[in-house]
Amino acid sequence: MNGAAAIGIRRFLVIYLLLLVVLAIMKRSRISQTRLLLIASVRMTVQLILAGFVLTYIFENPHPLFTTGYLAAMMAFAIHRVLSKNRDLNRGFKLSIGCSLAFSGFAVLMYFILAVVNQSLFNPQYVIPLSGMIFGNAMTGVSLGVKTFRESIAAGRERMEALLNFGTSPKSILLPFVNQALETAILPTLNSMVGMGIVSLPGMMTGQILSGTLPTTAILYQISIMVAICTVVCLSVFGSLHFGYRTLYNRRSQFCLRGGILTGAGCDDEKPESGTGEGKK
Repeated sequence: MNGAAAIGIRRFLVIYLLLLVVLAIMKRSRISQTRLLLIASVRMTVQLILAGFVLTYIFENPHPLFTTGYLAAMMAFAIHRVLSKNRDLNRGFKLSIGCSLAFSGFAVLMYFILAVVNQSLFNPQYVIPLSGMIFGNAMTGVSLGVKTFRESIAAGRERMEALLNFGTSPKSILLPFVNQALETAILPTLNSMVGMGIVSLPGMMTGQILSGTLPTTAILYQISIMVAICTVVCLSVFGSLHFGYRTLYNRRSQFCLRGGILTGAGCDDEKPESGTGEGKK
C-alpha cells in the first residue's frame, strides 16, 4: 500500500472554506459563538503546527528526557484544563482530580505500551501519539463527570438538605449523584464503541490506513486503543468523584457550602452556613 498523499499549502488552505458554511449556519441560527469559532480555529492551527515541529525534532532526536518532558506537559495541561473549569472546588477535590487523571492515565499507557505494543516506554513514535489519545479522552471524561455531578447537586439541593435533616448520611446522599455522573461520563465512549466499524471509521484506524498500514493491523490497534480509552475514562472519573465527594462534608456530617454552593471549601469551619445539617448532632 502507498503512503498518504502529500497535501500542499494551497490545497491545505482550501479546507478553511468549509468554516464559511459553519459561520453561515451560525449566523442564520443566531448563535453568538462566531468569535469562539474563529479563536478555536486559529488556536488549533497554531498549536498543532507547533506540536508538529516539536514532534519532528523529538522523533529525529529520540531521548528519554524529551519523551518524558512531553508527557509531563501533556498531563499538566489536561489537569489544568479540568481544574480551570472548577476553580471554586476545595483543594482536596482538586487533588483527587489531579491524582486520578495522572495515575489512571500513566497506568493505562504503561500497560498498553508494554503489554500490547511491546515497545519501550521512551519510544516517542508510540508513546506520544497513544498518550495523546488516552490523556485527551480522560480529560474530557473527567470534565463531563465533574460537571454532571455538580449540576445534579445544584438541582437537588433542597432534597439533599431534607434528607440530611432526617438523619441520612452525606455519603448515602451523594453516592447516587456520583454514580449518575460516572454513567454520564462513560456513555459517550460506550456509544462510540457500539457504532464503530459500521457508522464510523475511527481516526487512529483511518490515519494508519492512509499511511500504508494494512487494514487488519490498523483494526487491531483501534480495538486496543478503544478498550484502553474506555478503561482510562472509567478509572479517572471514578477516582475523581469517589475520592472527591468525601471532601464535601465534614466529620460532623455537615455539608460545606461557600456562597450557597456545595464546594467543600471551609469544611473545617466551626459555623457552616444554614441548611447544611448544623442541627444534626
